[in-house]
Amino acid sequence: MNKQITELALKAKLGSAEFDNGIRYYVSTEESFERFAELIVAECVEQILTGVRTNPPQTEPPELVQTLVRRIQQHFGVKE
Repeated sequence: MNKQITELALKAKLGSAEFDNGIRYYVSTEESFERFAELIVAECVEQILTGVRTNPPQTEPPELVQTLVRRIQQHFGVKE
């Protein structure tokens, strides 16, 4: 699992267990799993916004980007 996903799992308070064979399992409550999903969506939205700030689109108006961000958040039920 990559570093960003691991950090989000820890931030969401997912529990983990690592066995002698090196396999790690993550366990969660419904609340921590939901928080983990929200953090992933928020991270995706942030990546979009960061990309737009550093490379403003030449062909699409910024309003479209904001509309798409809101649609993603609404689709997953994540508040800003």
